[in-house]
Amino acid sequence: MGDDEPGHDRFVIIGGGHAAAQLCAGLVAAGQGARVHLVCEEAELPYQRPPLSKAYLKNPLEALQPHRVEAWYAENGITLHRADPAIAIDREIRKVRLRSGTELWYVKLVLATGARARWLPHLPEGLENVAALRTAADALRLRALLDAARHVTVLGGGFIGLEIAATARATGKAVTVLEAAPRLLMRSVSPELAEHVLQAHRASGIDLRVGVAVGGFEIEGNRLASLTFDGRREPVELMVLGIGAVPEHMLASEAGLACDNGIKVDAMMRTSDPDVIAIGDCASFDEHTSGRHLRLESVQNANDQARTALATLLGREEPYRALPWFWSEQGALRLQMAGLMPHDGERHIRRGATSASFSILHYWQDRLVCVESVNAPMDHMAARKLLESGNSPSPEIACDTATALKAHV
Repeated sequence: MGDDEPGHDRFVIIGGGHAAAQLCAGLVAAGQGARVHLVCEEAELPYQRPPLSKAYLKNPLEALQPHRVEAWYAENGITLHRADPAIAIDREIRKVRLRSGTELWYVKLVLATGARARWLPHLPEGLENVAALRTAADALRLRALLDAARHVTVLGGGFIGLEIAATARATGKAVTVLEAAPRLLMRSVSPELAEHVLQAHRASGIDLRVGVAVGGFEIEGNRLASLTFDGRREPVELMVLGIGAVPEHMLASEAGLACDNGIKVDAMMRTSDPDVIAIGDCASFDEHTSGRHLRLESVQNANDQARTALATLLGREEPYRALPWFWSEQGALRLQMAGLMPHDGERHIRRGATSASFSILHYWQDRLVCVESVNAPMDHMAARKLLESGNSPSPEIACDTATALKAHV
């Protein structure tokens, strides 16, 4: 069934994450709210995702933090379609079909479909004591499982796995983290920072093992009874999968859009169909500073790409040129990264007043390209300003973080 006639001057946004919420706010500010239909798979209003692995897990009274209250959408003319995911796109007539049967015609379509948690091959889904974290429903279930568990096994030493491990440890749980790679955060941070994170978590009481080969599982009924790694079998009370995320691009692929580790977009966030835009965790693009084709999973990237998409929807040419930056809170560790880690290059480590607070400056061809900061928010802010300005102190003057960063902003 359709709700109007084709040709309606409408922006249809599919997704309920940070990118979709930021784009809605931008369209409202531009006086375009009444043209927006927001399609959400989840029943909740778009909400803040980072707290799910931290405060939301620790406190049973912690509520979701919506980006905007429900009245805001109605007051600004945005039509919400909650718990009614899009199931098909017809690009020829520019129409989206929802699970309920509702059909929405569009003048421009925005895909902000995000990513889903990666699952282990050959491990059955739906096991009572195995969880992953991506949505509010995942977090609510994991919160209940953590409350009842005494020991938690976390598979994966990336950001989400380590955040969950630190949260579980802070609530008094025994925690084991198993990482297959030879070090933590293999694709995200430098070896120096990874080693610091490893030692900090071990000092907090987490049993953290790297280079672990997981060999198999034992299932009893609807539960994971044990996990085999490094040739021995260990019982499992609760296992959390933190082994990365997979971009949600099936809808795009089925509609014939070009995909490569996500939905391929140009600098204006346009897909292979100029009437379809993709933003956030689902979008892959050529990063302008490194030239790498990549996909970024961060709140910053979602918000900045939404701003570029807004300009594109309003007929302006404003290519995406934002500096990538990331952050992660893991117990007592606040990690902040500005810029992208080079594949190789000189590294200059400059610590602050204590070994628990420092920054690492990374150079490529004598140019500062990335700064990692640990419990040093002022360094991080200075690094962002410095990298965004295009100024880059040479290694010769990088003898001190304050000199290399703050004096150059």
